[in-house]
Amino acid sequence: MKRLVTVVTGGSRGIGAATCRRLAEDGHDVVVGYGGDVDAAEAEEVAEGVRRSGARAVRVQADTSVEADVERLFTLAAKELGPVTGLVNNAGVTVSSARLADTDPADLRRAVEVNLLGTLLCSRRAARVMTARGNGVIVNVMPCTADPGDVVHHVVTKAAVDALTQSLAGELGPDGIRVNAVEPGNTEEVAAAIAWLMSPDASYATGTVIRMTGGR
Repeated sequence: MKRLVTVVTGGSRGIGAATCRRLAEDGHDVVVGYGGDVDAAEAEEVAEGVRRSGARAVRVQADTSVEADVERLFTLAAKELGPVTGLVNNAGVTVSSARLADTDPADLRRAVEVNLLGTLLCSRRAARVMTARGNGVIVNVMPCTADPGDVVHHVVTKAAVDALTQSLAGELGPDGIRVNAVEPGNTEEVAAAIAWLMSPDASYATGTVIRMTGGR
């Protein structure tokens, strides 16, 4: 039986790191994606934790908003671990907490590039691998919570990822690929929800958003 190979973007800390550890416990080999040099040591620590669980791991630096980086991420994953069977789109940025009128356009652009375009590019690349094989799972982590105080540009990218999840689930469903999302809350519980969505126990779940928001 071939091993499960899952790419986790933004895997060096927080929800991403917890997800890497949880998936390793469930038998996944894990690609720990991370954004910049400052995250390299944390990414390696996460990868070591995955290896201690008995799974294989590789860390790959990639800006998910850059197509060439996404291509390298998946190419190295296949080279080191095998064809990708799962993707967790967790990379995201919180670029500004200012009101829209006071936010620099460069910050707005960066939020859209990472939180939305990055999710699109990674999903596009994963879909190519998974469609050829006839199965696979994609889980998107929303870029913000349900807090009504979240700033406009984060709420907008969250709504876009929500719509992307449902639309892509319809597009890829006939190819045997499931697409779901999780709205973040407690880190370990979000990781558990992601692991469930990626498991055979969730084989009939697609186009679903699990809201881990404590009732908000």
